[in-house]
Amino acid sequence: MQREEKQLEATLHAILNRVNDLKTAIQALITKLETEYETINWPTFLDNYAILSGHLTGLSKILQAELAPSLRSVVVLPLQLGCERDEELARLTEGRVPACTHDLVPDLLRTKPEPQAEQRLQQLNHKANTLSYDAAQKQVAQFTKVVSHVWEIISKGREDWEGESMRSAGMQPTHSIADTHALVTAVGTGKGLRPGMPPMVPQGVPPGMGPARGPTPQMGPAQPTMPKAPSAIKTNIKAANQIHPYQR
Repeated sequence: MQREEKQLEATLHAILNRVNDLKTAIQALITKLETEYETINWPTFLDNYAILSGHLTGLSKILQAELAPSLRSVVVLPLQLGCERDEELARLTEGRVPACTHDLVPDLLRTKPEPQAEQRLQQLNHKANTLSYDAAQKQVAQFTKVVSHVWEIISKGREDWEGESMRSAGMQPTHSIADTHALVTAVGTGKGLRPGMPPMVPQGVPPGMGPARGPTPQMGPAQPTMPKAPSAIKTNIKAANQIHPYQR
């Protein structure tokens, strides 16, 4: 008998400590939501929720332990009822239950539903028992159809969301640093504008300056011109300049 009493006392002490930890974690989460609702992010909320889950898991392990006595066989009875304030009870309940009155005991120590709820449950059970088989199958089919429709909507939304996430994660870059440098070089020095012809800039002349002809004119949009017959004199001069670019 003493062994069972010690086990019960140890179990109740462990349960009380775990419940206090759970209560503290809930208060911390509520306080964070009320005071930091503008700055709190989803990972922080999940971390606090994980703490609550850990306390609930620990409490469940205590109740399912083999050494823990069966609490179902323990009967809790009020030793004294009265309307006067009980300071010890108020301290234990943190001011929620100042006195163990006749009105509070049925609610606090109730082991059965309230009479109104019990009556409502009996009515529902009677309605379910008197329902015909065909009507029950019809209602089940309608409920299954609604659930299937909702499931399809949720599944489609999930697939769309996962597809967008995968596309965002595997999105190819829309720019190239090498192409950017090549474009800047082409605009500044003319490199690459004519394939096979490197830019002819003499030493000592800064980029953008032609050989003894002043600044290189800026490249502008091509203006449409009327086709002209090639001139033999201009063709010979152009060919000579390409062969001897630095000779006057």
